[in-house]
Amino acid sequence: MDFTLNDEQRLFRDTLRDFVDREIVPVARDWEASGRYPTEIVEGMKQLGLFGLAVPEEHGGLGADTVSFALAFEEISRGWMGIAGILGSHSVSCFMLARHGTEEQKAKYLPELATGQRRTGIALTEPGAGTDLQGILTTARRDGDDYVINGTKMWITNARHADPLPVLVKTDPGASPAHRGMSILLVDADTPGLEVTRDIGKLGYKGTESCEVVLTDVRVPSSQLLGGVEGRGMQQALSSLETGRINIAARSVGIAQRAYEEALGYARDRTAFGQPIGDFQAVQLRIAEIAVRLQSARLMTYWAASRMDDGVRMDTESGMAKIFASEQALACATDAMRIHGGYGYSTEFEVERLYRDAPLMSIGEGTNDVLRGVVAKALLAGKATLR
Repeated sequence: MDFTLNDEQRLFRDTLRDFVDREIVPVARDWEASGRYPTEIVEGMKQLGLFGLAVPEEHGGLGADTVSFALAFEEISRGWMGIAGILGSHSVSCFMLARHGTEEQKAKYLPELATGQRRTGIALTEPGAGTDLQGILTTARRDGDDYVINGTKMWITNARHADPLPVLVKTDPGASPAHRGMSILLVDADTPGLEVTRDIGKLGYKGTESCEVVLTDVRVPSSQLLGGVEGRGMQQALSSLETGRINIAARSVGIAQRAYEEALGYARDRTAFGQPIGDFQAVQLRIAEIAVRLQSARLMTYWAASRMDDGVRMDTESGMAKIFASEQALACATDAMRIHGGYGYSTEFEVERLYRDAPLMSIGEGTNDVLRGVVAKALLAGKATLR
């Protein structure tokens, strides 16, 4: 069992770390406060090839191993978690297209998605259906060689830039169980009837848009059916969310890492009663607790990522990593804020933003309570072991 990165992974991490320190850390707080879209950062990620993380090499991507995939989200989130969201939804969609798309669909989209010339996201959630995807109401009616889509999607990251936008629909609304009638259609950005109606205000997770998308009589050719076969949309979406949970776990590690760095630096520099506050035992205990939580979350995330690289089904492992790392991120951000005292509540310090970004990690890609049920059922059914 090897707990170290190989030379290639270490070089990749160091390259990303340098990029984040140069291009993201100096501007994140001001750009988030102003609502400025991070165009220059996106261009930098294109230059690094990061939009091709989940695209196989034969289609022009990096074809990155899953540990390197996790490293990318950890390092970017250390600088600004919202930026990782731009890359996250894109990567989940690319993974799904690479795994389930027809050869024609892969050839059409993946090369340009790998370079960032195209970007994408994934439209699953609806106003009345989040975790319960089988409850979606968006339909796609077959009309000759086309499908006609009607419905509304919510919380769609990259909605204003996605081309194509994969949309989860019901091609057979009467199917029982419901997932047998669900499919994914690839909707090009310029398709009539596809409209981004509004941006949704958020506590944190700034830098990328989260939108409501309305589809009104959107007509797409049957060749845009992902994989070319109806009724597989739910399985296609869930398989891609395994990587999504790895990226959420890794983002959580990035938040925890930044919380640790900010707390440590402040404890060294801030004085009270004539000495650095890091000399006080109460502060030392909090710093130690942050460090333990951070490293535990990191190791669990890398473990889950390595299991995926081993080629095994790892929905249990990714779920466990996402649950644990997300909760440690919030705990670390909270302790870092306490170490900062009143300044931790100020928008002039980074920990305030970390505290706002961290809660989303326990919600995104399946809420932690739902994932606990998924993990428990797998263990009880003998589909996963911890030995």
